[in-house]
Amino acid sequence: MKKTLLYTSLIFGAFIFAYPFIWMIFSTFKPNAEIGNIQLLPEMWTWQNYKLVFDRIPIEKGFLNSLIVTSIVTLSVTIFGAITGYAFSRLHWKGRDAMFSLSLFTMMIPFQITLIPTYILIVKFGLTDNLAGLIVPTMITAFSILLFRQSFLTIPQDLLDAARLDGCSELGILFRIIFPLSKPVVVTVAILTFVGNWNEVLWPLIVIREEALMTMPQMVALFAVGGGSDSSVGAQLASALLLALPVVIAYLIFQKHFIKSMASSGLKS
Repeated sequence: MKKTLLYTSLIFGAFIFAYPFIWMIFSTFKPNAEIGNIQLLPEMWTWQNYKLVFDRIPIEKGFLNSLIVTSIVTLSVTIFGAITGYAFSRLHWKGRDAMFSLSLFTMMIPFQITLIPTYILIVKFGLTDNLAGLIVPTMITAFSILLFRQSFLTIPQDLLDAARLDGCSELGILFRIIFPLSKPVVVTVAILTFVGNWNEVLWPLIVIREEALMTMPQMVALFAVGGGSDSSVGAQLASALLLALPVVIAYLIFQKHFIKSMASSGLKS
């Protein structure tokens, strides 16, 4: 009886939590006149909202640009964060703790404070209207360094010492021994980086002006608030759903590793 009540409560809570997203999905198939109604299923199904999205914005090009930028950033953050996290956790050098504290301090600085200096640097390097302008400033993050460091501290030191005795280099230890043992944190960093960069709107709006180079979130934002949707709520919801689908799919695929890492990372200092 207790388990029945528990699972009933959990199912009810999950439905309440997921209902807005479910409502959004079905609303994309409704005419605008029906969206304000209470019922979940549309009385008259239509693809007009999606047709308007694909007619007004080059969503395929935006998807490709976002995929290129997000994939490169995710790969670089994972690799550079792991290397730096390994240096902070397993290598002994002068000033290590001070540098780690400094990297943590940068997490407390809002992005808006560094926005203008970063943009000036991007202009000086000639990276405006270039996908590199979206990639370079985000190739490593302090949060990824923190997660990798905390995870690497849980690896037994004897295992690493044995690898050094066998002649393995530090990078070899990292990528041949530690990486295979740290799948949950690798997946977590990858998912968080992917989600954060996929949904980024402000920085692309500042750096990119050419439509051919715009990312998908940028195109969706301009479509929703720039007049491209003709104030059609259904079309705006359809564009938002298309934007969210890759993130939802990625999480569903890797959720097991993600939950495992969030339950274990950061417990050892």
